[in-house]
Amino acid sequence: QVQLVESGGGLVQAGGSLRLSCAASGRNLINYHMAWFRQRPGKDREFVAAISGIGGSTVYGDSVKGRFTVSRDNAKNTLNLQMSSLEPEDTAVYYCAARPASIVVPFARAEYNYWGQGTQVTVSS
Repeated sequence: QVQLVESGGGLVQAGGSLRLSCAASGRNLINYHMAWFRQRPGKDREFVAAISGIGGSTVYGDSVKGRFTVSRDNAKNTLNLQMSSLEPEDTAVYYCAARPASIVVPFARAEYNYWGQGTQVTVSS
């Protein structure tokens, strides 16, 4: 079983930066793909970014490309999301997710087995 706990959310002004972290326990996640999703008010949960296990290949949602950077520290079993140039539209609950490694890093929420409880990010205009 894998447990995921997000941290680092908060209130930030538009144009600012914030760094989210996700601490994993229960297993060494080196053989797991890990991802960030977010759920904006009144919207479905959407894909933000993902990173593969070994190799660390990354993929991003169109709305965050060039502004967000996903990274992982396999030694510490942590996942990070550096968010820059934040916009009010980035206001959401951000979730960490994980799944056993596969050939392709998936975008779909249903492909991920393990989820954290989420951390709130609020961007003021």
